[in-house]
Amino acid sequence: METVISINHGATKWDIRQKVWDYIEANNLANFPRPVHNRIPNFKGAAQACNQLKVLQEFKSSSVVKVNPDKPQEQARYCTLEAKKTLLVPTPRLRTGLFNKIVPPQGASKEDLRVCSTSQGVKDFSVPIGLDAKVKVDLVVVGSVAVSEKGYRIGKGEGYADMEYGMMVAMGAVNESTVVVTVVHDCQVVDIPEELIDSHDITVDYILTPTRVIQTKCQREKPPGIIWSKVDADMLDKIPILKKLRAMEQEAGKDVTLKKSPEGASKPERPRREPARAPKRDPKGQSRQAEHQGEPQEMAGHWEASSVPEPRAASQASVTTVYLGNIPAGVRVSELKSALREREAVPLRLTWQGAQHRAFLDYASQQTADGALAALQGLSIHGHTLQPELAKSQRGDRSRPPGQPRRRRPKASANTPAAAPDDTPSAASPDKPRRRRPTPKTKVQNPPSS
Repeated sequence: METVISINHGATKWDIRQKVWDYIEANNLANFPRPVHNRIPNFKGAAQACNQLKVLQEFKSSSVVKVNPDKPQEQARYCTLEAKKTLLVPTPRLRTGLFNKIVPPQGASKEDLRVCSTSQGVKDFSVPIGLDAKVKVDLVVVGSVAVSEKGYRIGKGEGYADMEYGMMVAMGAVNESTVVVTVVHDCQVVDIPEELIDSHDITVDYILTPTRVIQTKCQREKPPGIIWSKVDADMLDKIPILKKLRAMEQEAGKDVTLKKSPEGASKPERPRREPARAPKRDPKGQSRQAEHQGEPQEMAGHWEASSVPEPRAASQASVTTVYLGNIPAGVRVSELKSALREREAVPLRLTWQGAQHRAFLDYASQQTADGALAALQGLSIHGHTLQPELAKSQRGDRSRPPGQPRRRRPKASANTPAAAPDDTPSAASPDKPRRRRPTPKTKVQNPPSS
């Protein structure tokens, strides 16, 4: 069957996500929450697609089913509970563990099961499952942004589904024979080049849409576990359960070397406050600090909002800032971060000013910034092409020899008149008469006739 959305040659994962999100929004194919950008789309017809689970022999013969917690897979959770199977749902963002087992109240009605299938029900009727629990998952249901008939899958870019699967392999809950199913709208089935699929990306065996059941017969191997070289210190901090798994695998003699952080992105364990500095200026000459009051600064390497400035690994003089303009309204900082990762242009520090449709990216050296500028050319989000350029305050540094400090404008002294703005006359001009305040006119009444 011909795909609805055509994918251009050389497209990245990010390009494919944008095309799918844009198409769904433009054709009004989604329910709440909207917009679908940066989400697993809650497409219209999701319930019908989830009901296709019932026709799969692998579902009928399963005992334990793991379903992602997103809204479009709510009906899949209901079908699992209705069939009296054990339902496991991942902990949101894996903050407190890996699985929650949904335990409906005794003698639950169909309406009770529907409540248990909702996001609130998952919170109210769940029991956490520890890493030491002997769990065998027979079937896995995941959401997708895009998927191909060959079984290649693209998520929303945060990597949690891939991480969940790797963690399940590590704890012995799944293996190569475990069936993986995704539930999507028909338009989300697109052609995905195999070269975009990495070793940690999960592939799918079945695609369920409102109109079709597609068996992919995917020949590509699923992830063999957690690929630690793809995990950085940031992810390890965000997902505490990863630390425990890493310790277990290290004890078992496995290589658990983490992915290296971007150049200069390492941070000390106890960050200290920096001395106060004059606010930086953006390309328009306005104070970035003044306009950024109340907005968090996003730090590359750990990507967390912080109200305490972190000391930079590189000296202040060596940091080069790239200005990124024309960011459309409604874009989330997480979307930009995903795009930066896709383009391999992760900065040392990211200052987000979405309300002003811009961001500032700090890189540890001029060479790194030049590489990022080249990588970000043509970057498009929500149909808008972003404008990357060297920040105005540093454009003059191109001709400055390395190590030579920037020239500073001399301060005005008592004997030197300050330079006047271009559009106003000099204060030293003697011929300019002082303006007098106009005298209000007094209304004079006509004298009465005699």
